Amino acid sequence: MVERKETFPLLLEPEIRSNEEREEEEEGNLIGKVKDESKKLWQIAGPAIFCRIAMYSTNVVTIAFSGHLGNVELAAMSIANTVLVGFNFGLLLGMASALETLCGQAFGARQYSMLGIYLQRSWIVLFLCSLLSLPIYIFTTPILKLAGLTDEIATLTGTVAIWIIPQHFALVFQLPINRFLQCQKKNAVTAWTGGFALVVHLFISWLFVYKLDLGLFAAALMTGVSWWLNLVLLFAYTTCGGCPLSWAGFSWEAFSGLWEFIKLSVASGIMLCLENWYYRLLILLAGYMKNAEIAVDALSICMNINGWQLMIPFAFFAATGVRVANELGAGNGKAAKFATIVAVVTSMVIGAIFFALILGFHDKFALIFTSNEIVIKAVDKLSILLAVTILLNSVQPILSGVAVGSGWQAHVAYINIGCYYFIGLPAGIILAILFNFGVAGIWSGMIGGTLIQTLILAIITIRCNWDMEAEKARIRLDKYGGHHVLEVSDGSKDSTVS
Repeated sequence: MVERKETFPLLLEPEIRSNEEREEEEEGNLIGKVKDESKKLWQIAGPAIFCRIAMYSTNVVTIAFSGHLGNVELAAMSIANTVLVGFNFGLLLGMASALETLCGQAFGARQYSMLGIYLQRSWIVLFLCSLLSLPIYIFTTPILKLAGLTDEIATLTGTVAIWIIPQHFALVFQLPINRFLQCQKKNAVTAWTGGFALVVHLFISWLFVYKLDLGLFAAALMTGVSWWLNLVLLFAYTTCGGCPLSWAGFSWEAFSGLWEFIKLSVASGIMLCLENWYYRLLILLAGYMKNAEIAVDALSICMNINGWQLMIPFAFFAATGVRVANELGAGNGKAAKFATIVAVVTSMVIGAIFFALILGFHDKFALIFTSNEIVIKAVDKLSILLAVTILLNSVQPILSGVAVGSGWQAHVAYINIGCYYFIGLPAGIILAILFNFGVAGIWSGMIGGTLIQTLILAIITIRCNWDMEAEKARIRLDKYGGHHVLEVSDGSKDSTVS
């Protein structure tokens, strides 16, 4: 009898690999996935970082020019830009972020024609909102006097506020168009236009403030000119062939479904403006401290450094929102989860680097804004709080980006109110007044509020059912007038109205 020898087909060979071989393959696959996701993330975040830094630097340049005119001028421009413009910027930015949810998910679902409609709806909603907030600029002086600021600072700030109204209206149209382009991964054009506008702003600020000696009001007016220049360039690109799939011209359809769009925009606005306003309240509260002028100057410098660096996490906020929205719109819940993990880790590494830089140059960075030794020393004392804030802000905006990409704005708004304004701000005031810690006490309490909010968002994100979020994205697009993308027999994509 001949003994038969069993043979195994080659297809079964992977089943008998060693554990070490399997682990190496899985590790290789993971590294490949991380590289691929990082590439997608940086394609959005890289230009967005440059664009946002350029845009923010426009205001920083204005404040820097003002600071070298005098301490009162620095305080007035800081309050006007950091508090007044900042409050309205936060509201408009938040409302514009509704586009990150809708345009991002529509782009992922290949509903390209809806992006232009969403953009026009956003312009309508933000313009109406800007009209409602315009009286704040007009009556800045009496409002600040009523709030208890000195007559000199309140009067000068109110005059500056009138001259920055053009910037206010530029934001109405520029913020939505930035998000419209960003969701289509056309960030390069926003980077180029932002950089060009910054260069122009440097030149015209130098010309009008120093060479022509027109002072503080020229500095304020030139900021508006630079923002409008950026807007005109972006609008020309969008409407003159730069977005052939997503821009088909102005349409009456933009006026349909406005109520649903308003509700999402308001939820987005409340969520993000509560975050944006939070630390800006520090500047206003500093006006009640002893040596208010020095306190406001020192805090405004720290907040501008923080805001400057925050453009990097904000770029990752935008990139995360787009990546999550794109994947959910395409029905890929697991890919949205993986994009979130990569974005959080990347931003934390960058935040740790800036944390070290602030500690290393704690007594030097104030020289960018002032040569006053008293202010420089006051900034030095606050540098550790600035470093901690920067480190914490390397995580929190990314989680907010996940919320925007997923459409959780209304829920996060409640979290922000509780953590920021019922915990952080009262704790800061108690530390400042009862324990006599001054500005450092206010800031410390507010950091505590941010920490609690970040932990809550982290828990929500970790426990999220991503497949369910993908299904919610499909329902949301139906609700806002989108289309289903269906497979047809030849394998191509076909869009039909839902």
